[in-house]
Amino acid sequence: MRTTVGIIGAGPAGLLLARLLHNAGIDSVVLESRDRSYVERRQRAGILEQGTADVLRAAGAGARMDREGLRHDGIELRFDRRRHRVDFPALTGGRSVMVYAQTEVCKDLIALQLAEGGPLLFEAEALAVEDAGTDAPRVRFRHEGREDVLECEYVVGCDGFWGVARKAIPAELVQVFERTYPFGWLGILADVPPSHDELVYARHDRGFALLSMRSPSVSRLYLQVPDGTDAEAWSDEAIWDELERRFETADDWRLERGPITQKSVTPMRSYVHEPMRHGRLFLAGDAAHIVPPTGAKGLNLAVGDVVTFARALAHQQETGSPELLDSYSETCLRRIWQAERFSYDMTTLLHPAPGATGFEHRLQLARLDRIASSRAAETDLAEGYTGFPFG
Repeated sequence: MRTTVGIIGAGPAGLLLARLLHNAGIDSVVLESRDRSYVERRQRAGILEQGTADVLRAAGAGARMDREGLRHDGIELRFDRRRHRVDFPALTGGRSVMVYAQTEVCKDLIALQLAEGGPLLFEAEALAVEDAGTDAPRVRFRHEGREDVLECEYVVGCDGFWGVARKAIPAELVQVFERTYPFGWLGILADVPPSHDELVYARHDRGFALLSMRSPSVSRLYLQVPDGTDAEAWSDEAIWDELERRFETADDWRLERGPITQKSVTPMRSYVHEPMRHGRLFLAGDAAHIVPPTGAKGLNLAVGDVVTFARALAHQQETGSPELLDSYSETCLRRIWQAERFSYDMTTLLHPAPGATGFEHRLQLARLDRIASSRAAETDLAEGYTGFPFG
């Protein structure tokens, strides 16, 4: 099998890249180790930056998002029983975010790829990327019980942290930057309408809490918990009781309870792999970088990566110049490090660290009070949350 671009991974990054390449007249093959049902069901991110939503629309994949997604023009910060709303459009010249689950993005892009795009092979396990440093890289993979080879001009690894793409870059060329946080998020899905019409980020001495949603009838909520927590160790009642404590305000706001349908614990880490390119192998998304979910940046960073690659390859095909492909890693990393910085700032702003002193608690409250009282500080948060420019 031969193609111009071999794409490993059919998450939102790989699927969107295939769509962007198709629209540019460039052929590709997508290899995905899981089956279609799994890809369309796995719960991940739910916040799309302004730029991500605009890219999906321009790619022809935004119609259902615009019908069913929830546009949000702000978030609410809670601290010291106070409530402060950050108004995104007023602070950013009209930018907003969209609540639309990754599962739905994948469904839309899969439907388009199968109807209009190149081959999308499910249950096709990539085994190795070979000859990445040459002009003829190959992806060895297993599909329908036999091994095969995908011969490519370029390979893009959208196969996540545990995938094979990153392993094809020689270790002596790599620098890794990472931080592991001593806490995680206990997340739940609940069949109850959200108790607020926008996301609520709550800083409390007992720990962070987040009120989010997946739809007008399904709530997504999170609690800061110690690293290594077992989700099943928390009863449903204990989760709701703790959420109520952390969201407490001085007014009459109330948290609505409902049946919990899913529980899980997400570890918190920051990770960057440099470089993101070796020869004709390019890394995108979690294969190259991970952020703590506090800043809602993971999926959006992956979109930025594939937009950058698609533009660069189209530029080379149109002009013959490899300049943009050669600068792919540098271009992506400028945006990635800003997102890493923003996610780290949000995480340390809102999560009391284990063993934090009274001094550290007061510093967090002072930082939050600064955002609530300074338009400049509030604007910096709004600009970071709604997204850094692509490319």
